Amino acid sequence: MSKSVPAFLQDEVSGSVMSVYSGDFGNLEVKGNIQFAIDYVDSLKELHVFVAQCKDLAAADIKKQRSDPYVKTYLLPDKGKMGKKKTLVVKKTLNPVYNEILRYKIDRQILKTQKLNLSVWHRDTFKRNSFLGEVELDLETWDWDNKQNKQLKWYPLRRKTAPVAFEAENRGEMKLALQYVPEPMPGKKLPTTGEVHIWVKECLDLPLLRGSHLNSFVKCTILPDTSRKSRQKTRAVGKTTNPVFNHTMVYDGFRPGDLTEACVELTVWDHYKLTNQFLGGLRIGFGTGKSYGTEVDWMDSTSEEVALWEKMVNSPNTWIEATLPLRMLLIAKISK
Repeated sequence: MSKSVPAFLQDEVSGSVMSVYSGDFGNLEVKGNIQFAIDYVDSLKELHVFVAQCKDLAAADIKKQRSDPYVKTYLLPDKGKMGKKKTLVVKKTLNPVYNEILRYKIDRQILKTQKLNLSVWHRDTFKRNSFLGEVELDLETWDWDNKQNKQLKWYPLRRKTAPVAFEAENRGEMKLALQYVPEPMPGKKLPTTGEVHIWVKECLDLPLLRGSHLNSFVKCTILPDTSRKSRQKTRAVGKTTNPVFNHTMVYDGFRPGDLTEACVELTVWDHYKLTNQFLGGLRIGFGTGKSYGTEVDWMDSTSEEVALWEKMVNSPNTWIEATLPLRMLLIAKISK
């Protein structure tokens, strides 16, 4: 267990952000087509993306002329908010058939501000990914009442049109639990400050960036505090893509109001010699885009991350468990 106090001072918020793109993009040619259809279901307030199949994809394995492709979707521009959806991987084919429906809970009016991005990826035996092409639909002018628009159509795959293609895919997952522990002041019925406990249990299916070598650890920062003194980390666990940490981090000094303004940033790193390489991360908070009245890029939690934070806030003194997909983050630089 480790313990520290986040500062939560406005001048601690760092406006400077470091991009941590890594991925296998551009190594394969882009060719082939994808067949899909989209529909909005008013009764469910859901966008349905029916991914049927692909044909004539590029071969990741040139010798055997095959790939292990899957399809992933985002709603842009705020891809972090709605999260990614993806099909299963179909192995050893250039003409995969999926017949899967990917669903997004979203209001029809908000949908008019979005673009739908579908990208096709090859996933190799080390769970690394190669970009095979993408399609992007602007939903602002989409006619949802036109029956022709609900029919399956073929679309040619294109080279990258959005930064989403640079994201390293399948960064793995983190199994964790959170707990908020209020601390009543003597003589007062209502708690004034409390502790947030973060139990990092294990990670699953971490990507291998150095062949078969991996020596991973987890860092934790409570944003908006980016000072080194409040940062905590686990020990490094080597030689496995499924490291077990079982490390509990405690941050105290939380007032009830701070819970709506703060965000737990957990990042997973591969330590090699004198360098640390980013593998993936989580941002657990309310995802409002603001903190203490200031617009911030890092308050960008996905719906799954928001759900975990909400359950923790609403269930004090109770461990709330979740297994969340790790994702690419723009990481705030650490201040001194």
